[in-house]
Amino acid sequence: MVVSSSTPALLFWNWVNQSQNALVNYFNRNASSTLSNETLAKSYAAAVGSSLAVAFGLATLIQKRYDPATASRLLRFVAFPSSVMASSLNCYIVRSPEIETGIPLLDGELGGNVVLEGETSVAAAKVGVYSTVATRALLQAPVYFLPPALMAGLPVLKRYIAGNPGMAVPLATYMIIVAFGLGLPGTTAIFPQISEIGVEDVEGKYRGLKNDSGAPITKFYFNKGL
Repeated sequence: MVVSSSTPALLFWNWVNQSQNALVNYFNRNASSTLSNETLAKSYAAAVGSSLAVAFGLATLIQKRYDPATASRLLRFVAFPSSVMASSLNCYIVRSPEIETGIPLLDGELGGNVVLEGETSVAAAKVGVYSTVATRALLQAPVYFLPPALMAGLPVLKRYIAGNPGMAVPLATYMIIVAFGLGLPGTTAIFPQISEIGVEDVEGKYRGLKNDSGAPITKFYFNKGL
């Protein structure tokens, strides 16, 4: 995506990237939220379709406003904004069924039990989905900005690439992988997988509950997924 200088190449690699993202979002959701094959198929089509629409829209805008040579250079910068928007949309669409069904609340952060069997919280599901969408957007920053900053800012790398032009793409690829490896746990840790929510922020059916010692429960926990 970073080196794509034509619309077909940009769309193809966006499709590959967003298809992989859809799988990641599906397998890292709150698994207690039921998701039929039909809903999954619709979510995948909507997520990838909207992602490609974002990339195609930006590419078309650039090609209409600039001459071919300038457009070819600018297309390389489409990857970041299109990836931020597409990844966020992808995550929201694939995970949005959780908002419809809700997710169960737990009474403890580690090894907690479901508070009300058979009941779910839409409020907690919204917090979980929205925070996960935010991590998908934040993750793009180190992946797109760290490698070029290092390659352009470190004299030793600049000299190496100047003497070995053929190593520019392999080196950039390696640095993107490293940046992703560092950025993924960092951005995921901003919002813990087991999150908490105050009793005042959930549905009324969860209020007034007491724990085993008879004290009122003031906060609940839930698995927001990753």
